[in-house]
Amino acid sequence: MQKQQIKNQMEPAEDAVPEPKKLTIQVSRVQSPMRIDLYLARQVENATRNKVQEAIEEGRVLVNGKTVKSNYRIKSLDTILMTFLRPPAPELAPEEIHIDIMYEDPDLMVINKKPGMVVHPAFGNWTGTLANAILFHIGKDAAELDKSSLRPGIVHRLDKNTSGLIIIAKNTTALHRLARQFADRQVRKTYKAIVWGVPDPLQGTIRTNIGRSRKDRKVMANFLFEGKDGKTAVTDYAVTENLAWFSVVSLTLHTGRTHQIRAHMQHIGHPILGDETYGGATIRNLPLPKSDHFVKNLLEVIPRQALHAETLSFQQPSSREQLTMTAPLPEDMLEAIGKIRDVIRTSSI
Repeated sequence: MQKQQIKNQMEPAEDAVPEPKKLTIQVSRVQSPMRIDLYLARQVENATRNKVQEAIEEGRVLVNGKTVKSNYRIKSLDTILMTFLRPPAPELAPEEIHIDIMYEDPDLMVINKKPGMVVHPAFGNWTGTLANAILFHIGKDAAELDKSSLRPGIVHRLDKNTSGLIIIAKNTTALHRLARQFADRQVRKTYKAIVWGVPDPLQGTIRTNIGRSRKDRKVMANFLFEGKDGKTAVTDYAVTENLAWFSVVSLTLHTGRTHQIRAHMQHIGHPILGDETYGGATIRNLPLPKSDHFVKNLLEVIPRQALHAETLSFQQPSSREQLTMTAPLPEDMLEAIGKIRDVIRTSSI
């Protein structure tokens, strides 16, 4: 999204309306004709088709400098300018929300995040986030953290539907030192996942470039060649349990790209069970009686990507002591694994 440079010699009034954000999209030369509302819903992060249609009706979408209707079909090399009218973010407030604290000292907390919890507020999720819970837990000590950023003490993040360990800094010194460890790749992060099929070989390294998909900006894509598309992403994997039609896999990140594990497992043909975005929630035929029923039941048990941040190893920012934390698998993943094991025991495998 383009950033507008605003020059103003006067202090803005307290109730001044924030400058609307604008996004310019140059349609690819090879793009086939498509309705503009459908195209923008796929290209713009967090956009829905209804929101796009509303923007078009209000004249906030221009194509080659002119307003259009929602049924306009984009053409190769069209230039689209979209203006967003987003309200200012509310001030982050403490909320009494239970969090599973695995470790705490004066500098930091390590929290075992439950699946479904958003890490920090954003449009559509202003309350009920981990950030709200953090402010409540650390109370007056939160005064040292920057609440205006809506990410107080949050050094790294997990997707909403990924469970597991996340580090929270309790003061600015710890925040900066921990952030440096992540930037220097000194933090070791290991995940567990349930994936479709059994990778061959049983362990290996996945290396691609990861960047926004050219077809859908909400999805990360793998690019195999060095160049302008994406950034280098490296993931080690090892099968820890062969479950016939599924596997439990341990994954170690060497880089921290958006959706890295999810995109990498799809790339090698073994998407994470339950992952709607990367092909893991599709009903597949298995060599079992009533296969469809079993798979549907499994996806009801784990209606999210079966991905868990299991282990974190890092230096305590003040003492420099090496700390290693491990979070047990959440109940939904354990239940899914149990159901698969039960079917294996009762089948002819």
